[in-house]
Amino acid sequence: MPWPEQSGDDSWRVRYRRDDGTIGSVPGFPDENSANNYIADMDTDKRRGKWIDPSGGQTTVNAWAYDDWIDSLDVDQRTEENYRSFLKVHITPNWGTTTLTELTNSKIRAWEKKLRNSGLAKSTVDSILKCFALILSDAVDEKLIDANPIQNRRRGRRRRTERRPRQIWAEPAEALAVADQAALCYGPTGAVLVATAGWTGARWGELVGLQRHNLHLYDDNTGKIVVDPDTGALHEPTAGGLYLGPPKTEASARDITLPPFLVILLRHHLETHDHPHVFVTPQGDLHRRSNFARRAFRPAADGNKHKANPKVSLCAAKPGLKFHGLRHSHKTWMIDDGIPEIAQALRLGHVLQDKVQETYSHVAAAVEQRLLDALQTRWEKAVASSTTPTDDCAWRLAAA
Repeated sequence: MPWPEQSGDDSWRVRYRRDDGTIGSVPGFPDENSANNYIADMDTDKRRGKWIDPSGGQTTVNAWAYDDWIDSLDVDQRTEENYRSFLKVHITPNWGTTTLTELTNSKIRAWEKKLRNSGLAKSTVDSILKCFALILSDAVDEKLIDANPIQNRRRGRRRRTERRPRQIWAEPAEALAVADQAALCYGPTGAVLVATAGWTGARWGELVGLQRHNLHLYDDNTGKIVVDPDTGALHEPTAGGLYLGPPKTEASARDITLPPFLVILLRHHLETHDHPHVFVTPQGDLHRRSNFARRAFRPAADGNKHKANPKVSLCAAKPGLKFHGLRHSHKTWMIDDGIPEIAQALRLGHVLQDKVQETYSHVAAAVEQRLLDALQTRWEKAVASSTTPTDDCAWRLAAA
């Protein structure tokens, strides 16, 4: 039961017993009547489960973020690393010694404005604010403060939405040309990786994390890639080594069927090494995205005529194409071939916006076969139109 207590000639405070048996205090009342009114409101809020112990708000941002919040998160390792970076570089240098109750929306928005004016990308600033808002939302849940001080703007300058550049995609012949040139500057393993990405639409992490036991190649030249829900992707944290973990989303755990040429190509590829993973470097190591981009994909797509004395001279096959652009290419091919949206979504691991359509739509075997036939045809036409010398495209002759 709270009680009033005089703390000076013209000052009163409210004393109360906490759940752990210690005594708390709320000072600053001019008289006993004001203290008793606070006690009445306090009792009402306690009955409603809404009362917040004022001492919780005296916790500093540093203490809350590092002593409790960050270690309680159950998120992907890369996400936690991003949060720790935002805390270390941006949030705690500005707010670390500030108590939670001292934070206001106007102060935080003024800080946000400084971040934007400092030259940081909009997406980076948005991510920092999102992290800070999450920290404070969890402080509300822990009843340290009664509300999150970060609120949506009610006024301000209209900001032009940043238009994301359109992803460059490739026609099958262009994707094949990139693969051919990857074979020249990196080796056959790079070419098979590029071709598999283009003709399956799988993500980078799903392919370089693919293990032999999740690749099924059958004698009738049918097959599938299984993206495991727990170990279906290779992750590259900023600190530490590579590790296998879940793919991007729950929907990303799926089976990706393979056209006949790719079954033959992958069967031959597996005979070239004995690593547990399907795709490894020429040295037998796991792939890293930046290394593969620098050594294989960028020279294969952009060419290297602008560089002095390259080991292998390469013309531009599809300037600006990124590895993820092969996934966009696969999506574009399926649209062009008239494949139903549900079949596209299931193959790419996407979730349809229309939940009813997602729930009640299914992919018939005939639709799946039509998809594979279209991919096989695209490969055969790309090979037929290829101008790459035979010696330079030896990696794909096994599937001829």
